[in-house]
Amino acid sequence: MALTKIEMITKLCEEMKLDKKKATESVEKLIDIIKSGLASDGEVLISGFGKFSVNQKKARKGRNPATSDDLMLPARKVVVFKCSGKLRDSINGRKK
Repeated sequence: MALTKIEMITKLCEEMKLDKKKATESVEKLIDIIKSGLASDGEVLISGFGKFSVNQKKARKGRNPATSDDLMLPARKVVVFKCSGKLRDSINGRKK
């Protein structure tokens, strides 16, 4: 089950004793910073967590599954995430 924005805000309220408005502003601002970093630099590195980066995908052949018609899918950019070694070890229950 995914951790939602509302759940993050609630956790901030509980763990940092922030009011809901401040917690909401903090989460929204963090997301805005990540978005603008990806849009301008193409990479956002958060030490101990991981790196978000923008990759360019080439145009490629595709098929409409409903009609079986061939079509060309346009080139596009996608956001990818690579977790840090610390996060990977934490997820796998290993201590460093």
